[in-house]
Amino acid sequence: MRHKGISKDETRTKMIEAASKGFRRYGYGGIGIDGLSKSAGVTSGAFYSHFGSKNEAFAMALASGLDDVIASIPAMQQDHGTEWVTFFAEYYLGMSHRNDLEQGCAMATLTPEVVRFGPDMREMFEEKMSVIVKIVAQGLAGGTENSRSVRAWSMLGVLIGGISIARGMKSKAVSNAVADAIKSAAIDAAGRACSVKRP
Repeated sequence: MRHKGISKDETRTKMIEAASKGFRRYGYGGIGIDGLSKSAGVTSGAFYSHFGSKNEAFAMALASGLDDVIASIPAMQQDHGTEWVTFFAEYYLGMSHRNDLEQGCAMATLTPEVVRFGPDMREMFEEKMSVIVKIVAQGLAGGTENSRSVRAWSMLGVLIGGISIARGMKSKAVSNAVADAIKSAAIDAAGRACSVKRP
């Protein structure tokens, strides 16, 4: 039920946030519409009226999460200049990011789910990931545009796969060791970074 004074857009935003957190924490198969609705503070009927299906809710959560990455990397590049790759890798493999699935990056938490969907979902994922890679490549120095794109894919692949391995470890010490190794590998894969000035 939508509370008085709360707009339809605000309710939809709240539901997307609840879906994002739910799918990141439990995975697509680990939570249903009832659980997502409860987290959003709405009825299941209201959830269906906004999204139509659990698949659509996942698509919106995925798109929203990747849009967050698209918005945050340019800010990081601008704030940290030539050190932005190191800052990004340290944040990505940091303990707080490793431990917080609900607030974690959609690239790491939701990518494994995408492979179970059909072409429409994967097309959207490909488009947004391609934008992310283009932004990352713009912050890398030297080489051709294609070689910077290769380095960007390599860096992201190392981070996305690496954090999953680090999260899977029972021992904090082993998780930290994995995180440190992955961080170094990601920085090496990216190569030299450059300052990016944006309007």
